[in-house]
Amino acid sequence: MSIDSLRRSARATVSGFPRGFWWLWLSTLVNRTGAFVLTFLSLYLTAELGHSAWFAGLVVALHGLGGIAGSPLGGVLTDRWGRRPTMITMHLAGAACAAALAFVTSAWGVALVVLLMGVAMQAVRPSINAAIADMVPADDVRRAYALNYWALNLGFAVAAIAGGAAAVLGYRTLFLVDAVATTLCAVIVFLRLPETRPERTEEKKEKGERGSDVSMLDVLRDAPFRTLVLLNLLVCLVFTAPWIGLPLTMAEQGLSPSSYGVVIAVNGIVIVGFQLLVNKVTERRSPVVLLTVSSLLFAVGTGATALAGSAVAFAATVVVWTIGEMVHVPTNAAATARLAPEHARGRYQGVMGMSWAVAGFVAPILAGLVVDGPGSDVLWAGTFAIGALAAVGYALRLRRALAEEEPAVEPAVEPAVEKAGVSPEPAEPSPVSGS
Repeated sequence: MSIDSLRRSARATVSGFPRGFWWLWLSTLVNRTGAFVLTFLSLYLTAELGHSAWFAGLVVALHGLGGIAGSPLGGVLTDRWGRRPTMITMHLAGAACAAALAFVTSAWGVALVVLLMGVAMQAVRPSINAAIADMVPADDVRRAYALNYWALNLGFAVAAIAGGAAAVLGYRTLFLVDAVATTLCAVIVFLRLPETRPERTEEKKEKGERGSDVSMLDVLRDAPFRTLVLLNLLVCLVFTAPWIGLPLTMAEQGLSPSSYGVVIAVNGIVIVGFQLLVNKVTERRSPVVLLTVSSLLFAVGTGATALAGSAVAFAATVVVWTIGEMVHVPTNAAATARLAPEHARGRYQGVMGMSWAVAGFVAPILAGLVVDGPGSDVLWAGTFAIGALAAVGYALRLRRALAEEEPAVEPAVEPAVEKAGVSPEPAEPSPVSGS
């Protein structure tokens, strides 16, 4: 493939989005570039404050527990307050928590702050996902989610490298930088992002369209969406397991912690380097096929970990399930947007986000228990079985729901964008084009 064809492919991947999407993309990049708290929290608790590894693990688990509550909370606020106010409020709350960590030193004070940070960080995600679905035409929603996920991982990679180099300044300094970056993210949203929540007109009310009166119970009664959430929970359990089980398995093989660091870095390198290419390959593909294939990649990639015996072999397994991750995350978000009524997008995204948070809390505990008990081979056999089960579920249970035609409507954001004085057409240059 020539350089010109690669350039045309890259341009096609990032073209066709409204200006508001690129400001949201930029805010995600800024936010994740300064995300130092979770990366260095366990080291801060053990090396700086002198707490045990057990306590450090408990505090990190509390962050996940906060996310379980934060995701549905953010979904409700997204539909009631609006996307923009929810983003600003939760970004500022997250910034306040990051700043507080620089000064709170008591054990349970730190635990409380981290719990609240988990609530705030997870509560902002439904508003971001709902805003993308509002702004972007239905045919391009999956591509938009993929680009936003790419920004998240690009920012995280920068944060990991910069944070490691800047750790000499002290952990508290890193937490303050995190607070500043998150505040800047809120400022970008406040200044540049219009409110995108669709207004429920009288005509839509007369037609009986479900609107902001949709309750969380109504969301859970939606059978196809409930199936999508449960299958995503299975995939999330498989996806989360390597982050705990992989270093333990590599240690059993006599490999050093530095080897694990190199192997797990492959995950970020592959996403940053190849997400745009994966977007191009998967464009216009059936969401059911993509979800099924991604589940199988998770199953094969994690299951093959039991057969690996060298750092290179472990890295190869990470590549396999990372490709599954790149396919699954944007496709699942787009499927959620597709099944959600436009006025309940926040609630639907909130419930879906809760499945990620539950897995983030449960999977580390289960993985540790299995490795300490039956052994790591049982863990990887289990992830293979769960991933394969999810693949079968997607293929058999969601084919009809996700194959329905998209309604022929204009993107709901246009009235809100016009009120804000921002053109809904693609902006040239975009704030991230660099030209």
